[in-house]
Amino acid sequence: MTGEQRFDLAVVGAGIVGLGHAAAAVERGLRVVVIDRATAITGSSIRNFGQIGTSVHTGAAREYAELSRDLWLRLAGRAGFWVRETGSVLVARADDELAVLEEAGLGELLTASQVADLVPVVGAIGGMRRRQDLQVDPREAAPAIARYLEERGVEFRWRTTALGVEPGTLHTSRGGIAADAVAVCVNFDVDQLFPAIAEEHGVERCGLDMLLADGVGLRIPVLTGTSMLRYRAFADTAAAAAVRERYARESPELFARDVNQMYTERPDGTLLIGDTHYRGTAVLPFQDEEAFELLVRLTADLFGAPIRIRQRWQGVYASAPEPFLIAAPADGIRVVSVTTGIGMTTGLGLAATVIDELFGPIPGGTP
Repeated sequence: MTGEQRFDLAVVGAGIVGLGHAAAAVERGLRVVVIDRATAITGSSIRNFGQIGTSVHTGAAREYAELSRDLWLRLAGRAGFWVRETGSVLVARADDELAVLEEAGLGELLTASQVADLVPVVGAIGGMRRRQDLQVDPREAAPAIARYLEERGVEFRWRTTALGVEPGTLHTSRGGIAADAVAVCVNFDVDQLFPAIAEEHGVERCGLDMLLADGVGLRIPVLTGTSMLRYRAFADTAAAAAVRERYARESPELFARDVNQMYTERPDGTLLIGDTHYRGTAVLPFQDEEAFELLVRLTADLFGAPIRIRQRWQGVYASAPEPFLIAAPADGIRVVSVTTGIGMTTGLGLAATVIDELFGPIPGGTP
């Protein structure tokens, strides 16, 4: 490979985690190339809510989320994409849900009338506002970051598949790339390049059913009681047991579909609705209409009015017993995935810490 351009960092995967690695490397003045087998960003990073839920996590996830929040705001200003800083509202529609919010103590508790002033839901007896949460438009944000990085000198090689990695070289379908370090950020497809790592960490695929509908005038993202059972900061409370038991008794379909009932509205006023979850080493493309019907019923009940559906789609992301996969199969090579559904919330911060470990922190902090 004598005479070829050498990069400081090669990134495999142009999703939010891969872009986060590229962005952190660019801040150090490093030469970066990003390859992706697709012709554009089409995966998990554009198929989600765009919710940056900083305050609903614990441990490493909380640390990555808080770092990601700062990075999202910085990148929004530089890349010129929309970001909403209104926070989010977690709606309680039963006494046991309100007890979870009170025990967690992670935000500003709201009365029923205060909830009604913020969001057009029915049946709320209270809620919680978490002001640190952010929202971006998932269909706009990652592509805007990629364009910004390209303007900063990052080379993007689309329709290029990674075939293998060894220290100093990334082998691709278009030839080898010389690089001092390689970050493999392919989300659930880690088993395509590193099957032993995927098996060791229990990585499989999680499929989602999601909808886009006409808006309801939602100025701030809304989460519900089902969300309390998914995010550790709420799910680990003693009060969560009563919510879990009631749902199992009264609404078993929510558990059967593993529903996280939450909503965000995009800048154009359309409503993102979701989502269900189903897992396996392979996720078949055949989506069950009953899952979409359930989401429609839940939405109509929450907002007290029928909704008109515009789009429906399947999301897929990596899932594993632990929320993050960071592996070093060889010197200068890192395999990095967010292995639960919090990639937008934590991915940028996770990537920044990996780049710190590979190249050292920026003296004086990120400019």
